[in-house]
Amino acid sequence: MIHPNYLQKEDTVAIVSTARKISSDKIIPAIKLLEKWGLNVIIGETIGSEENQFAASDEKRIADFQQLLDNPKVKAIWCARGGYGTVRIVDKLDFSAFKKYPKWIVGYSDITVLHNHIHKLGVETLHATMPINIENNSKNALATLQKSLFGKNLSYEIPADEKNKSGNASGELVGGNLSVLYSLLGSKSAIKTAGKILFMEDLDEYLYHIDRMCMNLKRNGYFDNLKGLVVGGMSDMHDNEIPFGKTPEEIILDCVSEYDFPVVFNFPAGHLDDNRALILGRKVELSVTPEKAMLKFLQ
Repeated sequence: MIHPNYLQKEDTVAIVSTARKISSDKIIPAIKLLEKWGLNVIIGETIGSEENQFAASDEKRIADFQQLLDNPKVKAIWCARGGYGTVRIVDKLDFSAFKKYPKWIVGYSDITVLHNHIHKLGVETLHATMPINIENNSKNALATLQKSLFGKNLSYEIPADEKNKSGNASGELVGGNLSVLYSLLGSKSAIKTAGKILFMEDLDEYLYHIDRMCMNLKRNGYFDNLKGLVVGGMSDMHDNEIPFGKTPEEIILDCVSEYDFPVVFNFPAGHLDDNRALILGRKVELSVTPEKAMLKFLQ
């Protein structure tokens, strides 16, 4: 995988929205954070713009993101928020210049579309918090974003969960939001998971739909030859009047019960205040024991 150049002071980061609309005042904390880190900031035309739910029309979102992809002065593009809409523009983007001079694409949730599409191009991306969340993020979430962008060593050690499956594995880390992974199946943005470690998280879903999505991943071979599974926040889930009968973690564990790869639950990434950065496409080492779980990113 190609590593985009790490940032240095005085480098330029662009803030843009590929999905839902966001007002200019909502990104002020992110601008101040980047400037505190010694970085320059460019604001995309989609910030403060709108068309119904979206941050401008598809055409304007395409043009805005494209000119930032092509701008050699921009070293990272930080997506302002998720929601829905990135899939509407991804096939109209030209990644020719990006492939020659890759830069960090940063975000999570709906930005999983870009993470997976760009993974197919052989370039790493950064699954991390977004400008809309900055005021509520933990110190660790912001610190790991900074460490990832500036090329510092990144590793995590978290307490054991009783549902974890022990084991050791290594491979490229891939994935993102479960609903988006599910929605990309069968498209040219769908990733291959054989020999890799899959991360997934989700928000605001019905339990039966978590089961549906996991079963579809399984039927599409996402767990065949997988080296490991890291499950982040499964936040604010819903149930029907007649209960589904399992937690999100139990649903996932049941779906992968026949496989022998290690599984980690409650990893601090996803729709959480403590949304820690993950370098997607980077080789990692995963160790899961009854006492703890460790995820180490290799340089």
